[in-house]
Amino acid sequence: MSKHKTKLAKIFEHPISGNIDITKLTHALEHYGVEVDVSKKHRLLLHFAGKEHSVSLSHNNELHKDAVVALRHFLEEVNLTPEKLD
Repeated sequence: MSKHKTKLAKIFEHPISGNIDITKLTHALEHYGVEVDVSKKHRLLLHFAGKEHSVSLSHNNELHKDAVVALRHFLEEVNLTPEKLD
């Protein structure tokens, strides 16, 4: 499994991972074609397949568990799940 696919797979783990590094995750999302913008309000804006999702960033460069769940739903909606990736 590639390192990018492994990083995205962490979003779908049970129990929810509480230590997902946002920088590594951003690189993995960009690898699969997601456009990532950082807003001035400390948020990531994700654009893919005509859909948009906003992720709040923490100060320790990790995602909160509720942000992981919301991101999981977005990735499922745009069909970027580990089972569907190369």
